[in-house]
Amino acid sequence: MFLNSLSGRFLLLTVVFVMLAEVLIFVPSVARFREDYLQSRLERAQIASLAVLANKDQMIDPALEKELLQNAGVLNVVLHRDSARELVLSSPMTQQISKSFDLRKATAFGLIRDALLRLFDPKDTIIRVVGMPVNMAGLEIEVTLHTKGMRQEMLDYGGRVFLLSAVISIITAALLFVAVRRVLVAPISRVISQIKAYKDSPQNPLLIIRPNAGITELHEAEEAIRSMQIELSGALKQKDRLATLGGAVAKISHDLRNMLTTAQLLADRMDMSEDPAVKRTTPKLVHSLTRAVNLCESTLTFGKAEEPAPEISEFPLRALVQDVVESEELATTDTKIRFEVNIPADMTVAGDPEQVFRVLLNLVRNARQAIMASDRPGEIILSAEKVDAFWCVFVRDTGPGLPPKAKEKLFKPFEGGIRKGGSGLGLAIAWELVRGHGGNLELVETTPKGTCFRVAIPYDPGRAKSGK
Repeated sequence: MFLNSLSGRFLLLTVVFVMLAEVLIFVPSVARFREDYLQSRLERAQIASLAVLANKDQMIDPALEKELLQNAGVLNVVLHRDSARELVLSSPMTQQISKSFDLRKATAFGLIRDALLRLFDPKDTIIRVVGMPVNMAGLEIEVTLHTKGMRQEMLDYGGRVFLLSAVISIITAALLFVAVRRVLVAPISRVISQIKAYKDSPQNPLLIIRPNAGITELHEAEEAIRSMQIELSGALKQKDRLATLGGAVAKISHDLRNMLTTAQLLADRMDMSEDPAVKRTTPKLVHSLTRAVNLCESTLTFGKAEEPAPEISEFPLRALVQDVVESEELATTDTKIRFEVNIPADMTVAGDPEQVFRVLLNLVRNARQAIMASDRPGEIILSAEKVDAFWCVFVRDTGPGLPPKAKEKLFKPFEGGIRKGGSGLGLAIAWELVRGHGGNLELVETTPKGTCFRVAIPYDPGRAKSGK
């Protein structure tokens, strides 16, 4: 519907406000017209009375008197001069005078009020009007007249003013309509068409809006839309990249599971060896292979980058942390890195042990790699304590700290990589696993002297017993 469009609303508002302005002009105009009408009657009456006074010694013919009064448009004329009031011209009146008006004391408000009252009162009455004679031809002049003729002329004048106002309103509205269409509506329509085109193909960089509006507010809107489109295009590309990666990971996990299963069978045979070193290492190797096979199966089950819901149970935290440390110790021969575990042996945590293992393994591995990259001795300290309704595990290291760029996008896949050549997935995976437990993973501090992460997991034994 036309009136629902910006142009239609603007056209309607223009007509309304122009008409309102004309009304504000119309009322004083009608009041001024009434004042001029009455003043002209006084002047005509003065001229007629002067004609009579010029032949004061002769009796005025009644027919001439009637003609003079008709030409003046009044019923009676009283002239006050030389300290005497004299009825100069008169005619019989069929009704009483209803109201008197003194134009010498009239105010703007009074004139507007009297004009409006006369417009809305169709009854013909007789009024008395008092004014000052022109050219100082007396002290005052007074006339009586019917209101019917005055009201009719006021209506005719008002009709002409209204018609003129309507024409001005239409012309003004049309000009403003054309101007708004060219200056405002056309640029907005162009922006809307560009947004629609981008919606159909949001990954096409050529369809991102280019701000070129001359209107400041519209230019700012274009800048904001452009920024949003750039971010959205990047997010869609990232989404496609993750979807592609998810499919690739599922395929790789399928083949990797088969290879790990074979390695698991070989590790089981190693368990029958009589070598003490092999007997000590084989259980950890079997455990690690089992974890890897389970992870591959989980990836195949879900076929996408989402992690399965945690299977909550109570488990000893120190034993799990010790497994993490031993796995990292086996992965490195760098004797400059020292591991320290400050966790009570009887501390139990409610959570998914496999997922918590992966969280801590990612954090400890990142810390180890950071220290190795600095090429200086260091240590990694794992501790835990209960804070309110959470078990908090702290992973501290004495590495070189995180670069500023890494801190900005720390938990975003492919963007929060800490070391050169890293994928940036480790912390993102850890963050997602902790959030799945209803907890939080956060960076406590990072300085050139070291970094500290905190893993907060809700403490809820009832939740663990119910298996929810």
